[in-house]
Amino acid sequence: MNKAKAVVIGAGAVGCAIARELSKYCIDVVVIDKNDDVGGCASKSNSAIIHTGYDAAPGTLESQLVVAANPMYDEIVEALDIPFKRVGAILPAITDEQFEQLPQIKEKAFKNHVYDIEFKSGKELLEMEPNLNPNVKGGLYIPRESLIDPFIFVQALAENANANGAEFMLNAKVIDIKTENGKVKSVVTTKGEVEADYVINSAGLYCDEIAEMVGKADYKVVARKGQFYILDKNTSCQVERIVLPIPTKVTKGKLMCPTIHGNMLVGPTAEDQDSKVDKSTSTEGLDSIAADVRNLVPNVNLRDTITQYSGLRPNRNPEGLHFDMYDDLKGYINLSGVRSTGLTLSVSMGKYVVQQMLMSGADLVLKDNFISERKGIIKFSEQTREVQDKLIKENPLYGNIICRCETITEAEILDAIHRPLGARTVDAVKRRVRAGMGRCQAGFCGPKVIEILARELGVSTDEINKNIDGSYMVSGTTR
Repeated sequence: MNKAKAVVIGAGAVGCAIARELSKYCIDVVVIDKNDDVGGCASKSNSAIIHTGYDAAPGTLESQLVVAANPMYDEIVEALDIPFKRVGAILPAITDEQFEQLPQIKEKAFKNHVYDIEFKSGKELLEMEPNLNPNVKGGLYIPRESLIDPFIFVQALAENANANGAEFMLNAKVIDIKTENGKVKSVVTTKGEVEADYVINSAGLYCDEIAEMVGKADYKVVARKGQFYILDKNTSCQVERIVLPIPTKVTKGKLMCPTIHGNMLVGPTAEDQDSKVDKSTSTEGLDSIAADVRNLVPNVNLRDTITQYSGLRPNRNPEGLHFDMYDDLKGYINLSGVRSTGLTLSVSMGKYVVQQMLMSGADLVLKDNFISERKGIIKFSEQTREVQDKLIKENPLYGNIICRCETITEAEILDAIHRPLGARTVDAVKRRVRAGMGRCQAGFCGPKVIEILARELGVSTDEINKNIDGSYMVSGTTR
């Protein structure tokens, strides 16, 4: 049986941020996830926005964590080599009713200590974003709303935690948590049992099921589906900033924004469903996106879509972000209600969890050799011609373009496979270097990526999965 001071259940953004914070101390940390790769579920299928917290419920833990997290990104993305851009967001009011809500939204932002939100006239907004609805009456500008690569973000947190000693058990489903004398004792998984003094439940969609194992599920998680369009980088109608609708009680609404890599992202829906695995898209959902977003940006060209996808947000019932520790179950920490702001608040939640552990008496001693930086995969297409020539001379595989749409080289794919917590599936390669995310959606590079994975992992091509075990990319030979 393995032993650890702390076990983190869930390798999404929050779990990996907690693991990174814990790896600053002289303790053994194990992160357990049922998926084949880090990134969880919600953390790899969202709008990739780092929020300011301007519209959070004032006085809540969520407001506290999101507002605190936003300025932390300037340092962390530099240290961990994560694509990030502060593009700002605008909140345009198209109708008189929406216009009348603007002062209330600004007042709420001030209650959340987001003071750099500004009113803009309709003329000013059209100068900022010419493709906005010309009937815009005015709106709000939130300059620190930002874009990030959510895949690389989670990978960077995980790789840095791993470099500092945190162990990751992937493809390991938690099936039980053992307790004894009012304390957690161990976590039982499909890959074995791990003894632990602390068990931190950051399982997102499945946190209620984990909580049931220790009798602490006084809530339920309902999956809230959000469907999205991704448009080609060369689509005729683009925006430079995040264009947000006036939010409702249920959702932040359907937006249009650039991605960190230049595509346009449009969506999402907000559809509660019983299934925690159904990520299908629907004609009805996509049509609703088209209708709503065209109110903001009338000329958005959804015919330029290169793919659609959906993500599932863990909607807690009763609602609200919760952090819970228990007098009658020492060592168990439960996180629930982490929804659309979870990507943002992950970094502050990591610090919050560790501080709460320290305040409760945890024996944690800081390391004097913590590795604070991580170097990402070199992006060949973003280098100058001189640097590209130098890379090819040092490693000719930089001259072998595998993904033509995104200009991804074989050397980059090899780095994705062989670095710590490296890619083992086609989707894992895609999330690390974007091979297959371009206009042809892996029509050309897909077979080559399968061959490279098989070669480097020492297996046959029919053993390569798209993502989960059994999702084979090749079913057999035809000749």
